[in-house]
Amino acid sequence: MRPAVIAFVRLGRPLFLGGGFLMYGLGAAIAAGTGHAIDMRRYALGQGVVIAFQLMTHYANDYFDLEADRANATPTRWSGGSRVLPGGVLPAGVALAAARVLAGLGAVLAAALAIATRELAVAATCAAIGGLAWGYSAPPLRLCARGLGELATAAVVTVLVPWLGFSLQAPELRGADLLALSIVPLALLQVAMLLAIEFPDAAGDAATGKRTLVVRLGPVRAARLYAIAVAAAYAWLPIACALGWPSTVALAAAVPLPLALWRIARAGDHADPAAHERFALFAVMLLIGTGAAELAGWLAA
Repeated sequence: MRPAVIAFVRLGRPLFLGGGFLMYGLGAAIAAGTGHAIDMRRYALGQGVVIAFQLMTHYANDYFDLEADRANATPTRWSGGSRVLPGGVLPAGVALAAARVLAGLGAVLAAALAIATRELAVAATCAAIGGLAWGYSAPPLRLCARGLGELATAAVVTVLVPWLGFSLQAPELRGADLLALSIVPLALLQVAMLLAIEFPDAAGDAATGKRTLVVRLGPVRAARLYAIAVAAAYAWLPIACALGWPSTVALAAAVPLPLALWRIARAGDHADPAAHERFALFAVMLLIGTGAAELAGWLAA
């Protein structure tokens, strides 16, 4: 049983759960920073919704992407799925069953949250998170195979999740403009991160009809888009300051800028299979590092 349990946990890719905690916490921190008291019951229920739907996505991805993962000869720690199903460690049906159970759990928690808050907007936000997360890899939408998965993921992870964390604590939405200013660079970095993760998968994806943005654009144009997205994320910081973003938050968010400039200069690494692992790793670091810096800035402010 022990190897099966370990494989089941690996299938859920727990390493990626940190983003759900970070982005949700950022939304709540912005609410606190704009003068709202934190309701821990709402916070806990909302975090439960986010993590349930995030885990649902991980298990569903491995099930619905199995054909592409089998065709992927160059997986990394960040791409190509968990490698549990292609290796035959667990039956594919286990992933689908887990995804369905987690979808049900997320729906129950979302309903409990909507009842507790009596706010239609909260129910709509939870429904959008769950719907887009399921439609990312599952048919009939299968957004990840249409070149829309990158935008859908950015919408869920860096827009809807922080919005949920914020709106639960600030139902009258005072300070929503500052939340919007905070979201922009993270959404850009999320798209850049997904592009970086897709480069090692491109051949397998193309062979199985999964047309991600990297497959649709081709590696050269996708690498150019990656560099533009990273540059735009940090170019946004002074603009956000001019629009009323706290300077403390902007200065904190700028801390990863030297790493960002280095990665822009090394965008050509996408063509080197030996560099794929670090290319994806630094893209993840930029998103998480900038999100964590924003969170620290808001807590300090």
